[in-house]
Amino acid sequence: MLNPSDFIKESIKDIKKTVGDGTAVIALSGGVDSSVTSVLTKEALGDNLIAVFVDHGLLREGEAEYVKNTFEPRLNFRYVDASSEFLNALEGVSDPEEKRKIIGKIFIDVFERVAEEVGARFLVQGTIAPDWIESEGNIKSHHNLALPHGLVLEIVEPVRELYKDEVRIIGSELGLPEDMVQRQPYPGPGLAVRVVGSLSPEKIEICRKANAIVEEEVHKEGLDESLWQYFAVLTDTKVTGVKGDIRDYGYLVVLRMVESLDAMTADVPELPWNMVKTISRRITAEIPEVTHVALSVSDKPPSTIEFA
Repeated sequence: MLNPSDFIKESIKDIKKTVGDGTAVIALSGGVDSSVTSVLTKEALGDNLIAVFVDHGLLREGEAEYVKNTFEPRLNFRYVDASSEFLNALEGVSDPEEKRKIIGKIFIDVFERVAEEVGARFLVQGTIAPDWIESEGNIKSHHNLALPHGLVLEIVEPVRELYKDEVRIIGSELGLPEDMVQRQPYPGPGLAVRVVGSLSPEKIEICRKANAIVEEEVHKEGLDESLWQYFAVLTDTKVTGVKGDIRDYGYLVVLRMVESLDAMTADVPELPWNMVKTISRRITAEIPEVTHVALSVSDKPPSTIEFA
């Protein structure tokens, strides 16, 4: 069983041994894993850790302000608004893997610029067990990352052997706010993988508004702690609707809500029907471009939690 106090002490010791007097950077997304890793590493390195929050223009409603307000007082915090860089590169791209590759490359470019500027030798990552189990399997705890223009950073992954529930325990022990510790996971590519098909500023904003409605109603229902993730997906399908007495032709939005312990598997639970109906009514009433709302009921496996 995880002893959070012992884990924190050992991690601080290991980080200090690895990094020494060097400078480290971490990509702080505002998600649980990177947030907990940032605060844990700050305990070891102090201001020699620079937490870099990159706004790629694909964040949830109010996300940038939330992350800045939470972490500016606690960390050596840098906010980088690279939204135009990301959105220009993504305009018109429809394939989800291509979106991920573009976003990943620009993240590295932005991060490399910051790392060179501050003279960093180490890159801290909030990798947890499901990340490497699902993707690469057997990789080393510490390895080197050669960035595109020749900068080489050594990787430090303090929580790579933990699962999400254990990371939350560590976050509580470190004194992170409970609403941060219990945040639902959010994909690194953000709304880019919750907009099916090609991206545009209009589609991103539709998805952002729908997602905010889902989060608000789930919180009202008190399901935010029992659900692993809950969000809206904007599909590339259009369907006929009626608004007032006039025929309309708008987007189909799909609601996705699942329970899970570690994201390796996930189940769609029985949901309060009144909540689902309220979300549907609000989305179609408050977002004129949407005419139809559907509910995803597929578990993982065979489906993944995210749509793309």
